Amino acid sequence: MRYFIELAYNGGAYHGWQRQDGAISVQEVLETGLKYKMGQEGGLTGCGRTDTGVHARQFFAHFDHSREFQNQELEAFTEALNRFLPKDITLYRIFKVNDSAHARFDARARTYKYYINQQKNPFTTNLGWNYHVDFNLEKMNAAAAILKTYTDFTSFAKLHTDVKTNNCKVSEAWWEQSGGQMIFTITADRFLRNMVRAVVGTLVQVGREKITIDDLHAIIQSKNRSKAGMSVAAAGLFLHKVVYDWDKILDLGIKSSFLIL
Repeated sequence: MRYFIELAYNGGAYHGWQRQDGAISVQEVLETGLKYKMGQEGGLTGCGRTDTGVHARQFFAHFDHSREFQNQELEAFTEALNRFLPKDITLYRIFKVNDSAHARFDARARTYKYYINQQKNPFTTNLGWNYHVDFNLEKMNAAAAILKTYTDFTSFAKLHTDVKTNNCKVSEAWWEQSGGQMIFTITADRFLRNMVRAVVGTLVQVGREKITIDDLHAIIQSKNRSKAGMSVAAAGLFLHKVVYDWDKILDLGIKSSFLIL
């Protein structure tokens, strides 16, 4: 039987989602909890992998178990795991899905948000990039809109990765200013490693009027990472939302009572 987990985490203490040798990850901590509380021996498959220090407001993972659990049992397991897990990881729910459902490959879109703290604030200082400067918001939004006209984002990709293509389809990209913060929202069907942080580092240069819109076109068309801006701090990046076709994912028996958050 296959199950999805919906969770959130503060990634400040972790070397990303994915398990790795010699470094603590969210996946490792959660798999340990599943072993002790559910007798789960198999590994988790995540909807993606966040880098070191990156956070997730919504994240999905799946696992297989030999037993078919009832909803009340799954709710009890969720409560037990939340008591076991550290305070920076929270489970929202565990629910049964179709046996073919896949947390990563069935994700249709992902939304990230990036936060720049323009003012000193004790409540956001560890959850954003502390960069106390002014930006040209109009120019940053004009630059962000350009991203939707391209598909090859090699200029913003981490070098020497094993991906087969650097093509992504960006469906929304925009900036807003609120409560002493600049907030960037971007949605795409997929993202490359380090892509959002490199995009933000480049758009910030537009907002600081260090480069022009024409320069941004040239950077993207160059397909050269060294032409783009720096990779900004991981602390400001959040995986905000993951979109699925729930009619495909959910077991028929629970669709009628399932509420998508």
